[in-house]
Amino acid sequence: MIPILIAQIIFYCFCLAAAVQIFYYLFFFSRLAFYNAPSKNISQTHPVSVIICARDEAANLAKNLPGALVQKYRTTHEVIVINDNSFDESKYILDEYQRTFKQLKIVELKQEAKFIPGKKFPLSIGIKEAKHEVLLMTDADCVPASEYWIEKMQEGYKEDTEIVLGYGAFHKKKEFLNKLIRWETFHTALQYLSYAAAGLAYMGVGRNLSYKKSVFFRHKGFSSHNHVASGDDDLFINIAATKTNTQIMVDKDAFTLSEPPRTWKEWMKQKRRHYSTGRYYKGLHKFLLGLYSLSHGVFYPLFIASMLFFSWKLALIVFAVRLIIQFFIFYKTMNRLDEKDLFPWFLILDIWMFFYYIIFSVAMIKKPRKTWK
Repeated sequence: MIPILIAQIIFYCFCLAAAVQIFYYLFFFSRLAFYNAPSKNISQTHPVSVIICARDEAANLAKNLPGALVQKYRTTHEVIVINDNSFDESKYILDEYQRTFKQLKIVELKQEAKFIPGKKFPLSIGIKEAKHEVLLMTDADCVPASEYWIEKMQEGYKEDTEIVLGYGAFHKKKEFLNKLIRWETFHTALQYLSYAAAGLAYMGVGRNLSYKKSVFFRHKGFSSHNHVASGDDDLFINIAATKTNTQIMVDKDAFTLSEPPRTWKEWMKQKRRHYSTGRYYKGLHKFLLGLYSLSHGVFYPLFIASMLFFSWKLALIVFAVRLIIQFFIFYKTMNRLDEKDLFPWFLILDIWMFFYYIIFSVAMIKKPRKTWK
């Protein structure tokens, strides 16, 4: 048996971790669970430029691009595809679509941008080519969840809004890996959408993101982080978002869907690339995200230790309080983000996060590739 003082310290640390977790659930995540879009004084539809970057994405363009081209949107809009040095059949597929859909604009890039890794250069070209102030970004491997995607995303704009954050989900599959991937995607969205609702927006996802052309040029595009391969979405939002200029859109018709990674190795590579940008976030954002991850990661080990070495009854009481709050928050947010099939698994998936933090903290040590494809 360990000394009683150490057992007490373990239990108090467990209580502290639980208290931190409960704070995040009640102060941040409840904002998404009970979110109501702010009312607008004037209902207005804006002309929209949809921008999609593609490199060797012939199969995805053939499969997904029609979803963006057949949108039911009563105001002027265009769909810009930047074909970035593709060697596959992308050009011919795009030319064929352009014969049918006059709103499709194709930008062919024939030369690599030196010293600007990733898709920031082609995306910047697409933004410069856009005719409209409101931009809506997605990826070639994504398809809008409905024919009202453009309409719903632009509804997020109020008078002072410059950025609208959307949800980019993954298609549902039967494999358990699919559940792990969608859980992590949901868990990330739970954080960035809730933080934005609290006036602390720190990231968005390029699969479903809208902002105004003027805010892009005001912040000189991606110039402050052009040297980073990733970050065309989260790092830009981290710099450009303020308490008043950012809104979220969580209408199910405003979601996008993409194919999830097919193997563990693919997922590891994808997450390593995404997490490589976190070190460049603002200090407050890094602190809040780090504190949540730390309290989440140590919660279950401290719970087991408190059960074994202190008082299983008191440990269970603390655990039950957090679990009940979790239950209601997850039920509401999973329904809101159309991930309700994950709800019966939420306790197992929450325990899995302990292993997730260990696995991906190791994965982040390796440097990601500087190319985006």
